[in-house]
Parts: sequence; C-alpha cells; structure tokens
Amino acid sequence: MNDLISKIEVLKTVSHPVRVTILQELSKGVKCVSDMQEFLDVSQPNISQHLSALRHANLIDYFIDGRLRCYFLKSRLVAELLEVIEKDYQGDLPGPECCPVTKKGTYSGKHKK
Repeated sequence: MNDLISKIEVLKTVSHPVRVTILQELSKGVKCVSDMQEFLDVSQPNISQHLSALRHANLIDYFIDGRLRCYFLKSRLVAELLEVIEKDYQGDLPGPECCPVTKKGTYSGKHKK
C-alpha cells in the first residue's frame, strides 16, 4: 500500500503541464534554468518553483557547474510515465459482450439520457 501511495504522489506532482514539459526536456538530457526559459513561457521564479517541487518529490536532481545549476531526471518511474504520455493511442477499448454475472445484456455504446 505504501508503494501505491508514493506512486500516487508522483502522479500528483507531475500533473502540471509545465512540470511535464520540464520532465520531457530533462529526459533528453541535462538542462539549466536558462535553457528551460527558452522552451517554457513562464518566469524564472515560476520555473524554480516547479523545479523545487520536482526535487522535493525526488524526481529530479542537480549538480553545480560554476554558477549554473544543471538539472537531470532521476526517477525511472517518471521516465516510463513520459513514454506512456507520449504514445499515440487510437480508439477505445471494446465494450463487454455481456454482464459477467447474469450473462445477459449487451453494451451498445449508448446510454439513455
């Protein structure tokens, strides 16, 4: 159960479009804040807030190179989540043939209003 809760916390943390974009870029390689300002349409303080949240969740980390903080992706779970997000899924799953309990009825795909 504890592992499930930690995965849910990861989903909560990454459930912001700016954070997803940051993570997608970090999956391509190390970036500093000035790099991120080029592909994000948000202020530097806002970027720093998102980076702080991602670091606090242990999803990314950084090293210092002179005056720059160089961020990188740390979580394997996030790397795999990004792969799922970036896939192009076509269509819905098929509906059930019938009710598994009564073995009657069919799913027409339509509901009464």
